[in-house]
Amino acid sequence: MTISLERQPEARQDSARTPVTNDLLERFAPVFATIAATTVESEATRTLAHDAVSLLKSSGFTAIRVPQEFGGSGATLAQSLLLLRELGAADSNLGQALRAHFTTVETLVSGTDAAAKERWLPRVVAGDVFGNATTEKGNKPGTNSTVLTEEAGRTVLNGTKFYSTGSLYADWIKVSADTATGESVRVNVHRTAPGVELVDDWDGFGQRLTASGTTVFTNVEVEAENIEASGGIEGVGFGAAYVQGILLVALGGIARAVRRDAVDYVRGRERAFSHGVGDSPQRDPLVQEVVGRISSTVFAIDAVLDTVGARIEAAAVLSAAGKLDAEATAELDTNLSEAQIFVVEQTLDVANRLFEVGGASAASETRRLDRHWRNARVLGQHNPVIYRARAVGQQRLTGDQLTTPIYVGTSASNGATA
Repeated sequence: MTISLERQPEARQDSARTPVTNDLLERFAPVFATIAATTVESEATRTLAHDAVSLLKSSGFTAIRVPQEFGGSGATLAQSLLLLRELGAADSNLGQALRAHFTTVETLVSGTDAAAKERWLPRVVAGDVFGNATTEKGNKPGTNSTVLTEEAGRTVLNGTKFYSTGSLYADWIKVSADTATGESVRVNVHRTAPGVELVDDWDGFGQRLTASGTTVFTNVEVEAENIEASGGIEGVGFGAAYVQGILLVALGGIARAVRRDAVDYVRGRERAFSHGVGDSPQRDPLVQEVVGRISSTVFAIDAVLDTVGARIEAAAVLSAAGKLDAEATAELDTNLSEAQIFVVEQTLDVANRLFEVGGASAASETRRLDRHWRNARVLGQHNPVIYRARAVGQQRLTGDQLTTPIYVGTSASNGATA
C-alpha cells in the first residue's frame, strides 16, 4: 500500500512553529548571538570552533532531540531543523560540523533499540558529541578500504578516512568499515583511543571551520559493544532526507545571514554615489530594490525549508507506525532533491547579490562578506546539484526511483574517482 506524504495531515502543518518552538528559540538565542559575534574573527584567523562547540554542548543544544525522559529537550525533528537553521545563520560551519552528531542522535531517538538508547542518550545529554569518518579515496562505491579484523584475540580497526567532518570537535567518531567477510559495519571509536590520529588538513575555500580533515586509524582496538550493523540513519526510511535536510538548513542559515548583513551594511553607510538616485544609501531606490530582492528570496528559501522540515517529520511519523513504504520514501527523497536545487542556487544568488548594496568597502577583509558565497558554494558541492537535477527529471518523467542512493568512490567502468 502506498501512502502519499501529500495526503498526511502532518505534512501540511508546520510543526516547527509552536509555543514550544518559541521557547526553544528564546532559550538558544543568546548562544547563537555569542557564536555569531566571533564568526568573522574565527574565519579570518582560521580558528577552529572548539569554544563554540563547547558552548553548544554546555547549553544543551546538542541534546535538543533527546527525549525529556533522558534529560534532553524533547524537540521534534522539525524543530531541530529550524534550530539548526538559526545556528547556520550564526555560523554555517557548525551545523555541518554537527551533522554526524545529529544524525546519530536521530538514529537513536527514532530507533527501537532500547539498550542503545539507555547507553548513548545519557552520554549525549552529558555533552558527548559524535563525529564522522566515512569517506575514502580509491574505494569502490558502497565499500570501505578501512577494515575491522581479528588479530591476536583483539578486534582492531585500520584505515584512513578523508573529509571526516566534525571529528576534531567530537568525543566519539562513527567509522564505516568492512570486515574480513566483506560485511560493512559502523564502529564507534573514542577520539582519545590509542591509534587514532586526527589531522586538521581540510583546505576548502569555504566551510573552513567544519573540522573536515583526515582521520587515521592504526590498530585501534574496538570493543564488541561498539560495533553496529551498517546503515545507521541511512537505513531509516526518512534518513537520507534528514541527512540532506541538515545541509539545506545550513544553506538557509547562510541566506538569513546575507539578509542580516546586507541590512546592517546599508544602515551603517553614510556615503552615497554622485550618480546614485538617493540622498543616502538607505533612501536610494536601487539599493532598496537589491535589499528587497534579497529579502524576498530568503523568505522563499525559509518557506521551502519549513516545508522540508514538515515533510521529513511526517515521514518519521509514518515510519514509526510502520507505514512509510518505498514509494513514499522515494517521493520524500525527490522532494529533498528538488529543495536542494532551489536552495543551493538561490543562496548563491543572494550571497553574490549582497555586494550590489555597496561599493569597494563591501569587499573589505575586515567584513568577510565573501565568506557567505564561499561557504554556500562549498555546501552546494555536497551531493552535486547537476546529478540531483538530472535524477529528479528522470524520476518525474519515468517514475524511476533514483534520488535515494548516495555513494562515492572509484567508478568500476572507467576508473574515474567520483
